[in-house]
Amino acid sequence: MKSKLTAVALAALVVAGTAATAIPASAATTAKAAPTRCHTADLKAGFATGEDAKPEMDQTERQTQAYIWFTNQSNRTCTLSGFAGVDMIGAQSTDGTWSLARSSKTPEKMILEPGDTTDFSITLLPVAASTPQKEKFVPAKFLVTPPNETAHFTLKWPFGGQILKQDGATHPGTYLNPVGL
Repeated sequence: MKSKLTAVALAALVVAGTAATAIPASAATTAKAAPTRCHTADLKAGFATGEDAKPEMDQTERQTQAYIWFTNQSNRTCTLSGFAGVDMIGAQSTDGTWSLARSSKTPEKMILEPGDTTDFSITLLPVAASTPQKEKFVPAKFLVTPPNETAHFTLKWPFGGQILKQDGATHPGTYLNPVGL
């Protein structure tokens, strides 16, 4: 009885093995692996500086947005999901570095083909130049780290102006949104 079961099991393996090798090579090559996340080395980054993308730093009545883009410069498809890390370095000796808080928005997975670009916004709360120095933050550089990465880009702040300094606030008026939103 044992040898019959072994013979049946071996026959099933031979049939299964034959079926597996019978898949045409063209069908096997069309199945692609899911793209993996984008690494800092895969990307370029910068501030969106088009006329409609510039933050309104000369007004102080409301929040405004600046946009930072990521472009996939690699030759592979990759994904970005989550929040970038953003540390602002101030121009004044009293500014120091301010790590921006995240919004409560839910991130979505962005798939970037080679050459594709996505962005994220930073909501800013500008203040008047006459605001006392200790209450304002004057941006000079932004250290921008893609989601789930440790290496960053250093971007020079191109827009001027100053932001209400709330680097210790629980719900600051300046914060960042997830990539793609």
